[in-house]
Amino acid sequence: MNKTPIWKSIALSLTSDIAEGRYQTGDRLPTEAQLAATHGVNRHTVRRALSDMADQGLVHSRRGAGVFVATRPTEYPIGKRVRYHKSISASGKMPGKKILALTTRAADEAEAEALGLDTGDTVHVYDGLSLADGQPIGLFQSVFPAKRFPDILQILTETQSVTKALQRCDVPDYTRISTRLTARAATATQALHLHLPEGAPVLFSIGINADPEGNPVEYGRTTFAGERVTLTLNED
Repeated sequence: MNKTPIWKSIALSLTSDIAEGRYQTGDRLPTEAQLAATHGVNRHTVRRALSDMADQGLVHSRRGAGVFVATRPTEYPIGKRVRYHKSISASGKMPGKKILALTTRAADEAEAEALGLDTGDTVHVYDGLSLADGQPIGLFQSVFPAKRFPDILQILTETQSVTKALQRCDVPDYTRISTRLTARAATATQALHLHLPEGAPVLFSIGINADPEGNPVEYGRTTFAGERVTLTLNED
């Protein structure tokens, strides 16, 4: 089993410090010399860690002044009611979505099982990027039963909001009935979309949403940029 490089461990430790509020936006981090002494490494290793964090948009350097916290990882709660725009706004950031593809195809086995369909039944698929303050934090795919929601792709083009689209399709409310989270390494395609190095840590989520009667309405897959998002599991 490959060990995590020391520079990556330092970057993850500092990212955790930022996420937990030990350093606020605008705070100056300890100097390279201080960090090197703390972690028992040379300054080149520390510099590699800080460079990686800068690539993620977490810190920025000012010549002659030091390295400063640019932004904290986005808090994103996962509970019975997952609402992207509301959650990102509550974290103090500007939510956004970018449509990558809107397609119609046959459901695969996992999608069919989750949505109560037969394998091969038609589904509408919404692929896109989730943004916070213009920075990509998640690469998502939402799958909907086409027979029940024949016009949902057109509505998504207009709204870029699953909640609004479902409301216009006579689903006034929906709740999360299952969520599965796993840690992975970013593939080349995921890294390209999320502006990450290939192999960077990501969190992969599979979620199923259902209407008030318990009928599944959405099967979603999301890959979150691990260093930019703090997922919180809520009961609400």
